[in-house]
Amino acid sequence: MNEYIQQMIDWIEGRLKDVFSLEDLANYMGYSPYYCSFRFHQATGISIRRYILLRRLYVSTEDLVKNRKIIDIAFDYGYSSQEAYSRAFKTVFGISPREFQLNQKPVQSFPKLMFYERRGGVTMNREAEVIQLKNQKSELFDQDVLNILNGQMMYDEFYSKKLMGESDYAPFNEAMCVHATTTPIFDNNFIEVRAKGHGVTVENYNNKVIKPLSNLFEKDYTYIVLWFGEDMFCQMNLLTLLAYLEQSDYKGRVFLNSFREDEFKVNQTEITLGDYCSVYEEVLVNHTKPIHELFPLMYQAIEIFLGMQTENNPVTAYILKNKQLPQSQLLTQLFKLFPTVGYGDTQYIELINKIK
Repeated sequence: MNEYIQQMIDWIEGRLKDVFSLEDLANYMGYSPYYCSFRFHQATGISIRRYILLRRLYVSTEDLVKNRKIIDIAFDYGYSSQEAYSRAFKTVFGISPREFQLNQKPVQSFPKLMFYERRGGVTMNREAEVIQLKNQKSELFDQDVLNILNGQMMYDEFYSKKLMGESDYAPFNEAMCVHATTTPIFDNNFIEVRAKGHGVTVENYNNKVIKPLSNLFEKDYTYIVLWFGEDMFCQMNLLTLLAYLEQSDYKGRVFLNSFREDEFKVNQTEITLGDYCSVYEEVLVNHTKPIHELFPLMYQAIEIFLGMQTENNPVTAYILKNKQLPQSQLLTQLFKLFPTVGYGDTQYIELINKIK
């Protein structure tokens, strides 16, 4: 079935700027519209219509970066008016196309789905990318800088190679997108609640999460650089750290170095603190939609996070439909089809066992 689904995807991708219907796709495939729609959703976890919407809007950001007229972009991607395109864009990214053109804040990637592994792959050259960052902002490589990295593996690589020069490094070894949390961050109650959620002792949690962050608690820094991917998992960790910086009344400058997990093209953005503590409480504590305006990456991640709290979310639905698959095969499919969620083995296995 994978070959069949890939044929549909390839046909759609060649027509992102064309007007076409499900019937046109069905005629090309030689099956009924219902069968095409059913098989696509079964294999990918999303509808054909949703896939086309997200791909068109994501690809259209490239045209916005080139400062093309928004009305021309709208018509290129099959919208009846600039207003219709702008409404769809803001629903997905949280800002209007015009706001994106003016600020060009990073958005969550939605690449073409591929059901076949690329031969050879692409080697991520972190050193080369970091050198480019140093050429742009060398002050972030000095001793008064703390780099907080999403996870131990990334920390081990950056620290061992001293990728950020003489600056300090710390890992954030958490998964804030699962389990309960508290409004005061990193206090004793927070530690107890998070340890209970992960099913570990307070001592183990302290050793894994809190002690590696000692530089954050004990030293003063002019700059803090946060290295987080663009998926929901990473963005909820990022939100937690931004909220903590506000709670601790941090006065320095904060930079986000965001990237997609399957590549390492860094997008650097300076972040202004102010509303993240409120957003953290609304989203991660109360599981409600925030009232504050956010940059697109976090806006999109919060939409995914809140969606994951519902019983009929796409990931849960996919597991239910494919629970007969061996766990290893099911995990492979989940990683491939839901990169924007960003779950690791632990989170997916927990979810699979709960559903089964």
